[in-house]
Amino acid sequence: MDILQIVGLGLIAVFLILTVKTQSSTAAMLISLLTGVFLFAFMVPPIRLVFEEIQRLALQANVDLKLLGTILKIIAIAYIAEFGAQLVRDSGESGLASKIEFAGKILILVLAIPIVRVVVDTIMQVMIRGGAG
Repeated sequence: MDILQIVGLGLIAVFLILTVKTQSSTAAMLISLLTGVFLFAFMVPPIRLVFEEIQRLALQANVDLKLLGTILKIIAIAYIAEFGAQLVRDSGESGLASKIEFAGKILILVLAIPIVRVVVDTIMQVMIRGGAG
């Protein structure tokens, strides 16, 4: 699905929402949510291609695949949490949306701990080698 189709779907959804909203705000909200989920589903294959290309580059650069996997999970959590929060916010539940964003940040923090550990270990090794020279 290219950008013209995405924008076209969005415009059709907005037209339907504005038309239906006066009669049923629940139906309008469902159209909005379903359109968002539909767009997200169509973005999964391109996202998968990006992740696969990053993995290929990491293999060529001899990067630890565990760390790469963690970084990709962090990116996925950030996008999914943002998308979910926007859907919930569109439904008029900004408080719940904020909590989804908060949960995403906590999950990212938990996943980032091993990466921080590797960075600190690397800095310590550089400092020790620098002092020995």
